Amino acid sequence: MPKHRPANRQSLALGLLGVFCFSLTLPATRLAVVDLDPAFVGLGRAIIAASLAAIALWATKATIPTRRQWLRLGATALGVVIGFPLLSSLAMKSVPAAHGAVIVGLIPLSTALFGAWLAKERPGPFFWLSTTVGSAAIVAFSFMAGAGALQAADFLLLGSVIAVGFGYAEGARLSKEIGAWQTISWALLLSVPVLLPPVVMSAPADIFAVRWTSLLGFAYVSVVSMYLAFFAWYKGLSMGGIARVGQLQLLQPFLTLAGAAIILGESIQASQIIAAVIVLCCVAVGRKSLPANTVVIQKH
Repeated sequence: MPKHRPANRQSLALGLLGVFCFSLTLPATRLAVVDLDPAFVGLGRAIIAASLAAIALWATKATIPTRRQWLRLGATALGVVIGFPLLSSLAMKSVPAAHGAVIVGLIPLSTALFGAWLAKERPGPFFWLSTTVGSAAIVAFSFMAGAGALQAADFLLLGSVIAVGFGYAEGARLSKEIGAWQTISWALLLSVPVLLPPVVMSAPADIFAVRWTSLLGFAYVSVVSMYLAFFAWYKGLSMGGIARVGQLQLLQPFLTLAGAAIILGESIQASQIIAAVIVLCCVAVGRKSLPANTVVIQKH
């Protein structure tokens, strides 16, 4: 048991760092789409991130993936490079970041389900119970925020949840083979030929007419959300288990709410605080229910 504790703490710290970075994605996207086309924001971020990835891979002389790994990188890219950024950007054009945050709070459940399918992880019943209760609290809050009905943008957000859950699980599996930052770097480079045409078509006609706040939001989602955050996130998932560390994203909606309040001036309601407490309890119960021997220690 003691030999697992440093890995547990490290995977927890890396997971929390990734969650914190991801939590500002929706507020930053909301800023970006004020003056920029949602398709440009959703897909263009990957072009910027891919440029950084190319430099990093070249500088470190990274090993080129095998043919089988390229196929899995393509699947990862479909979820985290294309699916989630595009769908969430389209949704942010019509709903507040605070509303999007609660729907995106279903990501841990999606990630755990894909982890059970792809990585053959088998969390215990208390984990599934705590994750389901936390997800239910988030859904209930979403209905309250939407006056008891789902909005059209919610279906885009639900699609993004499915896409990113798959991308997280598959990317975490690949991280055990080729490394965390290498996984997101190769996935980004693989996506460039597909993304470049729609990005060019949706680019602003006059970049100087775009307000600095929109450019700042685009810069954040490009450099941090689309690239640097994955360094910590994929490493944490591969070390601590997809389900175990992925459950930390139950905290993300409430970090996003705080970010939306600070950055966008959106208000925080009492119901949001109550839901946050419920989710915090679910995270604590879920982590306690997973035995330490589920942790896989990787060296990358």
